[in-house]
Amino acid sequence: MAAATPFAFLLGALATDKGLSTLETGSMSALVFAGSAQFIVLDTWQSPAPWLLIGLVTFVVNFRHVFMSASVLRHMGAFSPGARCAALFFLVDETWAFAEARAARDRLTPAYYAGLVGFFYLNWVVSSVLGAYVGRLIRDPRAYGFDFAFIAIFIGLIVGFRGRPGFVATVIASAGAATLVHLLHPGPLSIAVGAAAGILAAAIAVE
Repeated sequence: MAAATPFAFLLGALATDKGLSTLETGSMSALVFAGSAQFIVLDTWQSPAPWLLIGLVTFVVNFRHVFMSASVLRHMGAFSPGARCAALFFLVDETWAFAEARAARDRLTPAYYAGLVGFFYLNWVVSSVLGAYVGRLIRDPRAYGFDFAFIAIFIGLIVGFRGRPGFVATVIASAGAATLVHLLHPGPLSIAVGAAAGILAAAIAVE
């Protein structure tokens, strides 16, 4: 939450710069709830909004959630079908990582998951709204390291899995594939390709 807060502030400021109202910014965070996709969409935002392009970009960026959902569903034996659907709506990289870590040492329960996503979700929505109000007062977010917040979050998540089998091979494959695709064709496709490469490497490493 501490690392996501400046990230959400920056998102709110960018949204208002693109012409979205504070209500629209908060609604986007509440309904979409996908930081990386929201940033990429705002980067392509214009009036009138290119809805087809926005939908395609969001799909490509969030395609990794298909893999994350398949992973965490293995541990949701205590969840009802409705609770599983609700849990997957609130699934983001951070909550996925914590849910997986919990499942590795104990049973993943609906109560634990609700406590995990509830605070993170509210923090994300509130912080993005506050960013819409005060974000423009921060003239240079990079001077405060806000631009590094997103990277810091993922470094922390990755390091948390360092004890898993195939960790090094997975990281190398994912980072290598994503970097290669980004160099050849910059854009959100590198995220999906990196995720697929990492999963393939992990599957090979643990066999």
